[in-house]
Amino acid sequence: MDKFRIYGGRKLVGECDIYAAKNACLPIYAASFLTDEKVVLHNVPRLCDIERMEDILREIGCGVSVFGDTVEIRPQNADNFFVSAELAKSIRSSVFVLGSLLSRFKKAKIAYPGGCDIGARPIDLHIKGLRTLGVKIEEKHGFIECDGSNMKSGMVHLDFPSVGATENLIMASCLTKGETTIINAAKEPEIVDLAMFINKMGGKVFGAGSGTVRVVGVKRLKGCDYTPIGDRIVGGTMLIAGAMTGGNVEISGINPEHLFSLTTKLHENGCQVSVKSDRIAISTGGRRLRSVPAIQTSPYPGFPTDLQAPMLALQTICKGTSIITENLFETRFKHVPELKKMGADIIVNDRSAIIHGVKQLSGAEVFAEDLRGGAALVLAGLVASGYSTVCNISHIDRGYFKIEQMLGGLGAEIKRI
Repeated sequence: MDKFRIYGGRKLVGECDIYAAKNACLPIYAASFLTDEKVVLHNVPRLCDIERMEDILREIGCGVSVFGDTVEIRPQNADNFFVSAELAKSIRSSVFVLGSLLSRFKKAKIAYPGGCDIGARPIDLHIKGLRTLGVKIEEKHGFIECDGSNMKSGMVHLDFPSVGATENLIMASCLTKGETTIINAAKEPEIVDLAMFINKMGGKVFGAGSGTVRVVGVKRLKGCDYTPIGDRIVGGTMLIAGAMTGGNVEISGINPEHLFSLTTKLHENGCQVSVKSDRIAISTGGRRLRSVPAIQTSPYPGFPTDLQAPMLALQTICKGTSIITENLFETRFKHVPELKKMGADIIVNDRSAIIHGVKQLSGAEVFAEDLRGGAALVLAGLVASGYSTVCNISHIDRGYFKIEQMLGGLGAEIKRI
């Protein structure tokens, strides 16, 4: 299996363009077969998760063609409401097709989704919401079987602002007669992007990005060309990498508002942050950064759980003590033992990590246990003395497209072996 070999100690300097967000592309892929006309998506990275979603679309009966970073989806011959266990278990986002299948075919059968092992991520909110809309659901033999023949519009209250449940309910409702209201909806930018995509196809989704989303059903949707938003998690990771190495890094293709919770914390670290249009630049002035006293993950617009691990890596080399609390996923500190191999001083107590900054990390062989934790280990390798080897990088490839080339373009010494 591939590994990353990293020689630490190089400052990162330069600019990098950020490609479309994985977490925006996946639900948009799922929504693409709500129409029977061609959909063209641009700036799409060739990530493992995206390729698996393309396989799911093909299983449903869609034609999918890839031309560089442009993807053409032809859903006119989609005729299958079944997603196999092999494909469903390959990615967490397979569950996104549930709402679209019900919208188009009024029935769906899908195996339970897979994905990184970062704690319990139940889909009960998806199921409860769909049942509120009149969908009959049976869970048996590892499959979710749905009958939407009596599906209707209505009002759904989510017990927690789940991103996936919000997106699934939007897709399930956009071809359902009447008006559906989703209360306590998630507010993530990727939900706004999904709504904009559906509206460009002729849908009527209102209030995305707020706690209440209204969906007015339409009879049909049309095809369109669309460019999803830039990946705020990849962009944030690059900014943190610049901060850790004491460099000067600028990212482009990102709405700065989407990373305000991160840039606020980086400013607390002592970084200089400048924002202009779709660009964010960061520098440290060559100084050792100070620890951020407290960071807590929470749903958007709070600090994103997907940047918790990279941000924790940064705190390991800052002056002082930081406490990071993970409020969303209970096993998302799997990178901590690996960082400790590199000399980090971290104590985990339940859902909190106490990080006492050290002056220098040292190179070691470490193992990625999940996507974002793996990225954190790569960042630690950039500043560790000597060589580091990051193993199990298939996890990292699920969410970062050729991260070694992005970092190498900024001056890092990193090689895939």
